[in-house]
Amino acid sequence: MRLLKQNNSIQFRLFMIFNVATIVVILLMTLASFILIEPIYKYSKLKSAINICKKVDDYYRHNKNYDITEILKEIELNNNMEILIEDGESKIIYNYNKGIIVSVEQIRDNIHATKTIYKKENIEAKAIDTSLINKYLILKSQLNNGYILYIKIPVIAIDESIRMSNITLMIIGFVIILVSGIASLEVSKRISEPIIKMNKITRKMAKLDFAEKYATTDSDDEINVLGKSINEMSDKLESTIDQLRKNNNELEKDIERQAKIDEMRRQFISDVSHELKTPIALIQGYAEGLIENVNEDEESRKFYAEVILDESKKMDNMVKKLLELMKLEYKARKLNNIEFNLNNIIENEIKRETVIIKEKNINVEYDNKDVILVYSDYECISQIVNNYLTNAIKNCEKINGEKKIIIRTEERKNKKIRLFVYNTGKKIPDGYREKIWGRFYKIDSSRNRKNGTGIGLAMVKAIMDNYNNEYGVINRKDGVEFYCDIDKQKNKK
Repeated sequence: MRLLKQNNSIQFRLFMIFNVATIVVILLMTLASFILIEPIYKYSKLKSAINICKKVDDYYRHNKNYDITEILKEIELNNNMEILIEDGESKIIYNYNKGIIVSVEQIRDNIHATKTIYKKENIEAKAIDTSLINKYLILKSQLNNGYILYIKIPVIAIDESIRMSNITLMIIGFVIILVSGIASLEVSKRISEPIIKMNKITRKMAKLDFAEKYATTDSDDEINVLGKSINEMSDKLESTIDQLRKNNNELEKDIERQAKIDEMRRQFISDVSHELKTPIALIQGYAEGLIENVNEDEESRKFYAEVILDESKKMDNMVKKLLELMKLEYKARKLNNIEFNLNNIIENEIKRETVIIKEKNINVEYDNKDVILVYSDYECISQIVNNYLTNAIKNCEKINGEKKIIIRTEERKNKKIRLFVYNTGKKIPDGYREKIWGRFYKIDSSRNRKNGTGIGLAMVKAIMDNYNNEYGVINRKDGVEFYCDIDKQKNKK
């Protein structure tokens, strides 16, 4: 039995308390029966006998010539007593049951074998102390007319009554214990179940699991109030721990952000020092040539100065782009989101690259004249379109006798516009499709400076990460297609 196995549980304790209390009450009742029933019975009978003495005395006083024999017989039958009346000379006036005569003579002949248990005025009661110990009482009363009234009260019936009473009490006690055991089991279960439930809830709370709550009622008892208090404590603890978790996450993000800043600084210094080596060397070489008059003619000196100026501009442009990229990657650049027509940006970028497109004999397909409204940072989207288009122009190769760039847009179900830029040419190997989004990364290991700075796709990645939008590259049948998502409307946070 589960209750017996959990002998340290509150349910088991309540069950034992109820049953022990019931057993103790039954034992006390049985003990009281042994001790108190006989004295109470004797006292009650004695009191009745005294009242009978007074009544008989009254009968003789007010009805001197009236025969009270029938009345005395009725009193004997109704009260289970024997009555004897003698005159002053011990002559029997009334005696219906002869057994009382022997008892009266016993009192007279063996006065030391009796025990007086009551004596007041003209009434005296004695208990007979013979071999049949205390089996009856004799009450003696001196009447006003001089008669002596004896009343014999059997005591042996008391023992039988006590025995029957105790047997009955034991049977009733057994039934009460059985019923009490079942009732106490149910009551202890009802009392302990809410406590056990609350114990399980608090154990889960100790493990930071606040999902389960105590099912309260409209009752105002202590257990229900305790259950409400546990629910309130659970809610407050859950709220506090959630707040601590949020604060901890923010702290971790701050630490991660600081670590990222440090890494960016080191990366920026490394990138700048690496990328500026060549232009600085060129500037230094041509500057020294000018100082030493390596070429005396004006045209050569002008060429040297133009190279220095051109490399200086490239250095300035690259440093600006690196600073912009670092701000985007750190998410320190404020995005000026507005609604504008994406179609205008695409057309403007195509026009800007028209000369080089014609030089390379590339066919650009884009015939969408519809208004494509998007909500984003105008400058950032312009950089993405420019980077995708210039990247496509640089890598466009003739396939099946044609160089082709296809620009298209597609409306997505998540309220975004997806921009695609496709160019014919070599596919990007699988191992490089993730690497190309890194700064200064070029599949061409020669890192030809004419092919750009190598931070264009890194800029696209940084912008998309700021907007949490998708971007990527797909190898098509005869070329490569880059894509990115742009929001159609302001995101509701």
